[in-house]
Amino acid sequence: QVQVAESGGGLVQAGGSLRLSCAASGRTFRSYSMGWFRQPPGKEREFVAAVSWNDGNTYYADSVKGRFSISRDNGKNTVALQMNSLTPEDTAVYYCAAGLPTYHPGISAWENYTYRGQGTQVTVSS
Repeated sequence: QVQVAESGGGLVQAGGSLRLSCAASGRTFRSYSMGWFRQPPGKEREFVAAVSWNDGNTYYADSVKGRFSISRDNGKNTVALQMNSLTPEDTAVYYCAAGLPTYHPGISAWENYTYRGQGTQVTVSS
């Protein structure tokens, strides 16, 4: 069993940066792929980024490539999402999740992640 909890959300101006962190419990953290998803107001939840457990490969949604970076620290049981050049379109509740998928397209599917956080709000003002 893994429990995950996000932190680091907040209000930022367009063009700014924010770093989200996800802390996970459990001794098997390194055996899980970690993903970030977001749900903009009034829209469906969407994939943002993921890092696989087996080879450390990273995956990104086209909308965030070149601006966001995901990284994991297996020693600290944490995964971070560095978000740069933020725009109002990045405003959403951001969720961290742990699961077993390893490659596209499975690694970008919310339903493949067993353990999910409560979410943290990110608001980007124009």
